[in-house]
This record gives sequence, structure tokens and C-alpha cells, in this order.
Amino acid sequence: MNTAKIAYKPVGLALGAVSGMLAGAAFKQAWKMLGHDEDAPDATDEHRTWREVLAAATVQGAIFAAVKAAVDRAGATATRRMTGTWPG
Repeated sequence: MNTAKIAYKPVGLALGAVSGMLAGAAFKQAWKMLGHDEDAPDATDEHRTWREVLAAATVQGAIFAAVKAAVDRAGATATRRMTGTWPG
């Protein structure tokens, strides 16, 4: 393993935690705007329709993937600037 990959490991773990928090907050806001409801439905909520549950899961997955990709890319770019090597 090269130095950039080793140096990036703890940074990547921290960025993963940050991206999870950011994505959770973004999803909560998006669901309020899209669903007109405070809380997204749980898969086992019997008072919610299949459409609602699957829509919430789809939106949540898309937001989490986009935020994770953006944060990971920013972390890799910052690592390259600091070390001169791409960590991936």
C-alpha cells in the first residue's frame, strides 16, 4: 500500500460518518418537501402504502449515494492536493 492510501484510511472513515449525517439531514428535508410529512415511512408501518414506502426508500438511497460520492470525491481530491497522489 502506498502512503496516500494509508493516510487516507482514517480520513475516509471520518468522511463516511460525516456523509451519513449530511445525507440523513438532506433526506429528512427532502421528504418533508416531497411527502408533506415529518417522518418518512418505515417498511413495517402498516398505515403507509407500498408506494409511499418504496418511494421513500428510493429517494433515501439516491440521496445517500450522491452525498457519499460527493464527499468521497472531495476527500480524495484534498488528499491529492496534500500528498500529490490520488488515494484510490
